[in-house]
Amino acid sequence: MAEPTQESLEKIRKFVQGFAEKSGTMMHPNPAVTEAVVNGLASHIDELGKPLCPCNFYKDKEAEAKLRRWICACDEMQIYKYCHCLLFVREDGMPITEYLPEGHEGRDVYGLVIDPTPDKGRALKHKAVQTPTEPDESTAMSASST
Repeated sequence: MAEPTQESLEKIRKFVQGFAEKSGTMMHPNPAVTEAVVNGLASHIDELGKPLCPCNFYKDKEAEAKLRRWICACDEMQIYKYCHCLLFVREDGMPITEYLPEGHEGRDVYGLVIDPTPDKGRALKHKAVQTPTEPDESTAMSASST
């Protein structure tokens, strides 16, 4: 991945700071984690014109960018307040998993991590999936491709 332009870095840093405040989260306390994710997002702005999540693998980045699902702040962040990149976390560096459905990899890995600011964030919480009895094809596909 090419080094991002200064313009894209500044743009994404401004967005990340504003979104962290708006969502009641903070950037990861380890600066190396934050820098790696910010650089990846900025590189994707330069390459694709959009801040596609750098923490996933994609068969076709351009097609994925058009879907919007993994554009920062991604659907998981806006629905469940969960950032699997660990860019938007609690003060202790843990990702919020409180709203994730049972069986989600984030809940399985980190356990139940309570949201310290439940009054902030989750602009798309109305799209949250209740625990399904069986995963549908789209869930199974996205889980296997991440």
